[in-house]
Amino acid sequence: QVQLVESGGGLVQAGGSLRLSCTASGLTFNPYTMGWFRQAPGKEREFVAHITWNSAGTHYVDSVKGRFTISRDNAKNTVYLQMNSLKPEDTAVYYCAADKDYSGTYSPDDYWGRGTQVTVSS
Repeated sequence: QVQLVESGGGLVQAGGSLRLSCTASGLTFNPYTMGWFRQAPGKEREFVAHITWNSAGTHYVDSVKGRFTISRDNAKNTVYLQMNSLKPEDTAVYYCAADKDYSGTYSPDDYWGRGTQVTVSS
């Protein structure tokens, strides 16, 4: 089985940057499409970005396009989310997930991390 652990969250001012990391344990090679999600206070969890196993395909929610970049290093079993030009509305707990069942979507059946807090001050 796989465990995902996010790191890199913190408090930054608007316009600042953070790089989140999600490291998987339990595997030396992770072929799964990996995604980042976030959940802001009082809101439902939303999709942010995902990346295929070979990094050939990426997708972003419109609100982060041009500001966030998802990448991965399979040798390190790690997925990254580089977040630039952060805005207060980016404040949320950020979660990573692995599409364990290759469904193309993410559900409780997939692997999820426990999240890392990102807070952007105005």
